[in-house]
Amino acid sequence: MEYYKTSGIILDACITVHKIMGPGLLESIYEQCLMKEYEAQIISYLKLTNKKLGFLINFNVPVLKDGFKRYVNNF
Repeated sequence: MEYYKTSGIILDACITVHKIMGPGLLESIYEQCLMKEYEAQIISYLKLTNKKLGFLINFNVPVLKDGFKRYVNNF
């Protein structure tokens, strides 16, 4: 069940980016836009759930600290 939920979140974000940017761009452009979409989502989730801290982590980097981003909800 968790896989369906996670894949739905990913697919929704991809569809949003594709609707805005359209087809035919370089993959790196879509990647940057998708990252912005996820940043907006994590900020929304923190506010909606009254959580103070969230992380976005990219494990596909040589040094993990380069793929680690922390978000703080300042209520």
